[in-house]
Amino acid sequence: MKATIWHNPKCGTSRKTLAILENLKMIDLTVVEYLKDPPTREKLAQLYTDAGITPAEGLRIRGTDATERGLPDADADTILDAMVADPILIERPLVETEKGVALCRPQDKVLDLL
Repeated sequence: MKATIWHNPKCGTSRKTLAILENLKMIDLTVVEYLKDPPTREKLAQLYTDAGITPAEGLRIRGTDATERGLPDADADTILDAMVADPILIERPLVETEKGVALCRPQDKVLDLL
């Protein structure tokens, strides 16, 4: 099974999710450090759609200026544009497999995709 994780190595939850994936022999894993290689707007929109969440639900508040920028109350297009311009606003980790996509907080949510 193929899996892609949008990963931030500074994030404990992201590191724990990555460790779960790395410990499974059946996984062909792609790791994308999204702060260095951010997803396109289209890819990000697709990930949220496939995960069944809105961009607002995928918005990282803690450790960002999202609240000061009014993003929690903004429309989806505004949030996606902000995330593409400043990927630190993307909550992590997002994991995509052939079974779907999930924002893996807590990290055990990744097991639902395997």
